[in-house]
Amino acid sequence: MSTTSLEALQICEECDTVHRRRAMTRGEVGKCACCGATLEHYHSLNPNTMLALVLTAFIVFVQANLWPIVTLGLNGRHSSTTLWGAIITMWQSNAQVISVLAAATLFFFPLVKMLSIGWLLWFARQRRCAPGFVPIMVTLHYIGPWTMSEVFVLGALVAIVKAKVYFDVVADPGIYAYAVLTVLITIFARVDMRELWNMRMTDEG
Repeated sequence: MSTTSLEALQICEECDTVHRRRAMTRGEVGKCACCGATLEHYHSLNPNTMLALVLTAFIVFVQANLWPIVTLGLNGRHSSTTLWGAIITMWQSNAQVISVLAAATLFFFPLVKMLSIGWLLWFARQRRCAPGFVPIMVTLHYIGPWTMSEVFVLGALVAIVKAKVYFDVVADPGIYAYAVLTVLITIFARVDMRELWNMRMTDEG
């Protein structure tokens, strides 16, 4: 079967039913005719736009990790901390498991995700397959559910509201940067990266 023929087909990941691919309109979602699972979403972002979005997310990510996330005040004394300051404090307070999870889900996994997607898109914009394509795509599949910036932002906001009972609490720029980062990650996480597989098949053909 030719590469062009393969590109015209879709296989449901839930029941393995083969479908013929067709052009989608804005807001449309492709569904499996047998089990109803989602096959693909329509998206209008091209590789250049996606790459710009990932670069923007990376810049915001750097700012979110450099800027303080919260300032606590008590009896005229104030103390602020960054994300890594909080992680180090948890480690020193014998909460090593929590500190490792926080570092992984809030720093390392998002960083790997942005760098990996950026690497793939850099070549995709030239209609080329990136070196290491398959292991990178597999890595993105497994770390996808573990990028938890949105959980951190919600948890931090709840903690700030509750801490106001005991302290003078000020939300610093870092927490706002993480909120923006959450929006950006959500946008490019919804784009169907499986389109890159089709581009790879074309490149190999």
